[in-house]
Amino acid sequence: MIKRLNLRRVFITTAFAVASIASAQVTDKFKVCLDAGHGAHDFGATYHGFVEKQINLEIVLKLGKILEQDPTIDVVYTRKTDTFIELVERANIANRANANIFLSVHCNANKNTEAYGSETYVMGLSKSASSLEVAKKENAVITLEDNYKKTYAGYNPNAPESLISATLAQEEYLDQSIELASRIQDNFEDRVNRKNRGVHQAPFMVLHKAFMPRVLVETGFISNYAEGSYLNSEEGQTNMAKSIADAIFRMKAEHFGGVVPVLDIKKSEKPAPKDSTVKPKQNVVPIKEVPKATPVKQDTKTVNNSRIIYKIQLKASNSKIDLLPSNFNGLDKLSTTFEGGYYKYLYGETNDYDSSRVLLSQAKAKGYDSAFIVPFKDGVKISLNEAVKSSK
Repeated sequence: MIKRLNLRRVFITTAFAVASIASAQVTDKFKVCLDAGHGAHDFGATYHGFVEKQINLEIVLKLGKILEQDPTIDVVYTRKTDTFIELVERANIANRANANIFLSVHCNANKNTEAYGSETYVMGLSKSASSLEVAKKENAVITLEDNYKKTYAGYNPNAPESLISATLAQEEYLDQSIELASRIQDNFEDRVNRKNRGVHQAPFMVLHKAFMPRVLVETGFISNYAEGSYLNSEEGQTNMAKSIADAIFRMKAEHFGGVVPVLDIKKSEKPAPKDSTVKPKQNVVPIKEVPKATPVKQDTKTVNNSRIIYKIQLKASNSKIDLLPSNFNGLDKLSTTFEGGYYKYLYGETNDYDSSRVLLSQAKAKGYDSAFIVPFKDGVKISLNEAVKSSK
């Protein structure tokens, strides 16, 4: 996060830490676990003759083939054929492989057949009704499993918010999960010309059980005939796969080393028609929609630079934005760093972890649902778990 750091140092202190180092020492390979959602008797969404399980698998196989061209990458699949894999087993496959990244591919659907666009999820609890609805649909697959009540004891798939909140150790992966999700969404918008519905948090069972940076990608709505046709086409699947691959290559290059190959990604000739369910991107806020700036209570103590400093990352963008409250939904005390080709925008600073939680709540109240805490020690970003332990 702070100017380009020594790759080894960044690697050791980021959320990849334990799993990534162990994997590197044994195989010297960067492991990516790809999960094609649904399968066999679990068709997923079906609209207009488009079948989600088939589209998911085609995108994953194309994505895996691209990644496998890099000899330093080892691709692990939860399924490569039309088979049914239990949700908890999908996560277990990634855990047993000590994967550096877990990525689950899905298609979205809505009774409103005009809804369209791509969105990527990271693990977390959400107050958003739409995010909970998506999680409910994806988690409902457990009812197709044998003995699911015993396997998922205490969990109600119709109330995904009942999923136990991520532990502090799991929060350590949130930083990298959001970074990967943001890269994927930016590629969908900038390189494929798809509608960007943003990065969200939601309680997905398959993400909750995977212990590494992990995301779930909803590539688009097959309930929308135009978008479903695109995702069902060879061109659409190839370009979505290339967009995700580029994001993974860039994550690997930044945190693990290596090169980023040039991928020929073809933009859609025409984006899908607009619909009223799509929210504007956070980093493109029309002036008329910016809330009036309100005083924000913060830790008024002078920050001690010799101690751990906590800041709140609001978002990452490949474009530079003026640090004005009007550009950040009224928030002030802003700063930015440039890392891995992205400007990362930060809010507030404090030496106290509990105060940083207050800052995080303030950021989320201003609309930054995917904001997270970033700790620094001697000017270098460290993991949240390490920061809290060090403070104690």
